[in-house]
Amino acid sequence: MTPPAASAKSEVVPETAPGAKTETEPEVVPETASPTDRDQLLRFVERFALVLAGSGIPRMPARVFAYVLAEDAERYTAAELASGLRVSPAAISGAVRYLVQVGLLAKEREPGARSDHYRVFDDDVWGMISAHKLPLLQTYEDAAAEGAELLRPGSAGSNRMRETQAFFAFLKTEQLRVLERWREHRRHF
Repeated sequence: MTPPAASAKSEVVPETAPGAKTETEPEVVPETASPTDRDQLLRFVERFALVLAGSGIPRMPARVFAYVLAEDAERYTAAELASGLRVSPAAISGAVRYLVQVGLLAKEREPGARSDHYRVFDDDVWGMISAHKLPLLQTYEDAAAEGAELLRPGSAGSNRMRETQAFFAFLKTEQLRVLERWREHRRHF
């Protein structure tokens, strides 16, 4: 998913986190897939969106994110997303705002352009999502440690909090190792 390098004429002005990709990607070309291919894509997007929604992503942002992952273009305007998903532009507006806020999509605008473009925030989106969960694991570990210290030593509650603390410490360490292995694995496919 690495986009071509930017040309001197079309510099991108990022509205993303420091260090995020800023290369210009080609404009989205009109739909050339057959109606059957398009329908198949949209059926898959709906199924995958249900999986994402089941993990806590609101329904419309899940649909937009599933579409951006599955459709072939590298970046989209809100109008292109609305057309591609066959929904209203108003539905897209809230969805892309949510996806940008949670770091799943990046929003960019080329100088002089009137439309924002949206793309997957990071080429390694799933690795990035997993890495962003590490601070939460630390928070759980710290909260459990506090509980274990406050409760009567040797009590059932204190023991459960110690085990909870140990679990999240273990999970955090293993998650770091998994991410390192994933980055290595990703270089080879």
